[in-house]
Amino acid sequence: MTTTVLVAGATGDLGGRIVRELLQHDTRVRVLTRPSSTGAQRQFADDDRIDVAIADYTDAPALVTALAGVDVVVSTVSGTRAVIVDAQRALLEAAVQAGVPRFIPSDYAADYRSITPGSNRNFELRREFAAALDAAPIRATSVLNGAFTDMLTGQAPLILFDRQRVLYWSSADQVLDFTTKDDVARVTALVALDVDAPRVVEVAGDRVTARSIADTMSRLTGTPFRLQWAGTTGTLSAMARIGRRLSKDDAEPFPAWQGMQYFVSMFSGEAELHHVDDDRFGPHGWTSVRDVLAAHLGV
Repeated sequence: MTTTVLVAGATGDLGGRIVRELLQHDTRVRVLTRPSSTGAQRQFADDDRIDVAIADYTDAPALVTALAGVDVVVSTVSGTRAVIVDAQRALLEAAVQAGVPRFIPSDYAADYRSITPGSNRNFELRREFAAALDAAPIRATSVLNGAFTDMLTGQAPLILFDRQRVLYWSSADQVLDFTTKDDVARVTALVALDVDAPRVVEVAGDRVTARSIADTMSRLTGTPFRLQWAGTTGTLSAMARIGRRLSKDDAEPFPAWQGMQYFVSMFSGEAELHHVDDDRFGPHGWTSVRDVLAAHLGV
């Protein structure tokens, strides 16, 4: 039977990729959009397998109506407390009222479950919502994938391309989990169709260290990339706390201090994945860190 999947945040980068992957299977996709937004209608109007449901997260009856007949909710919303906790709680409550059997929250991250309190705001928001999700009468599956590999060539200043350096904190041999957005989208679509999916599915397209990244960059460019110690994770965490106190807007999803907190979580080992199951849905050619870096360098 055709599975009806509602995707919240479908017009976003990851959400759009998940919709594309869902359409590779026997699915009916319903995208949720706010009344004030026209992006979903423009983006999906030409596909007869996609329905656009309009509802504000503050309008509970409209949300319940939008969720009627849905088999699984896939949330890909992005933001801070107003989105990750408040909007997702409204979506969760509506899903329960509408009798939706399953819910996939907007996690798509490293393992936030054991991080030190106060060390990573965005992870703690996910942990807070996870508690509400676990208490609800609905089956849930979180997709944990480490960091997005795509960030290595942009948002995450781990590789200093112009200076031939790779930064690290505390240990250059700490395992770092990376998965591309396309691979995360593929897994999420398969999880949405897997009625037996467990509470957490962990995948990692690649598992590397700062040392192995430096070696990869050296081989790709023919120029030695050296490791550069940037301090301890304790020092970086203290810097992040200071940056947060000085920040004028705590509602920004990815300020500089939040980026510091991500590196603390990764290089401390607290957010490392420990139950990776890349073969859950069968063999797959995962995109590696080397693949992403080679494409970025054009080699």
